[in-house]
Amino acid sequence: MPPSVPPAPGQGAAQATPDGRDAPDQRPASIGGDAAVPEAVADLDWAALQARVAACTLCPELARSRNHTVFGTGDPGAQWMFIGEAPGAEEDQRGEPFVGRAGRLLDRMLAALGMDRGQGVYIANILKCRPPNNRDPRPEEAHACRPYLDRQIDLVRPRVLVALGRVAAQNLLDTAEPLGRLRGRILDYRGTPLVVTYHPAYLLRKPQDKRKAWDDLCLARRAVRGEEAEPGERS
Repeated sequence: MPPSVPPAPGQGAAQATPDGRDAPDQRPASIGGDAAVPEAVADLDWAALQARVAACTLCPELARSRNHTVFGTGDPGAQWMFIGEAPGAEEDQRGEPFVGRAGRLLDRMLAALGMDRGQGVYIANILKCRPPNNRDPRPEEAHACRPYLDRQIDLVRPRVLVALGRVAAQNLLDTAEPLGRLRGRILDYRGTPLVVTYHPAYLLRKPQDKRKAWDDLCLARRAVRGEEAEPGERS
């Protein structure tokens, strides 16, 4: 089954949480006993993984309030994988990431790289469910969802990960460093090069930073091509 098939009802690109703002530490925290994600997630294929996500109730508040889970979309053999923070209202209704204004900007960014979300690109989020009122993901929610995202990364095997915004970057890197300090370098997530850039929702509000975002994407493209990073670009 392709990884981008529509989800079943009851299952929700990251909504417009501006990035680069000061915020409390969003690092994952452990969740106890009953909420532990089964180790078997690491062995699931695409169809079984999507079914597991669709039925997930590890975060009771999110499970009650969602209309759909938002599994992910794109090419299951993509070289590029973009990771946002969590679904917004429109994504929750449609079950697909990045479908609003921010998603249309992301599509234009992909087009500038000669790509689209159907070929060479996979898009996912830190959370598979929309947080109420589009709040930031709570640490325990991000922790509960992480095995699903890690399995998607393992199945796609991208050449580069692009973290879209502060929340995605801080969760993936387990850090409280502001976005500005994480940009401009090729980082690492579980052995895969990781580049941090602005969330498209932030760029809609601060279009003057689109040039910086383009520089980030060019850095990610060098990682995909296996080119040597410039001094100061690799951590």
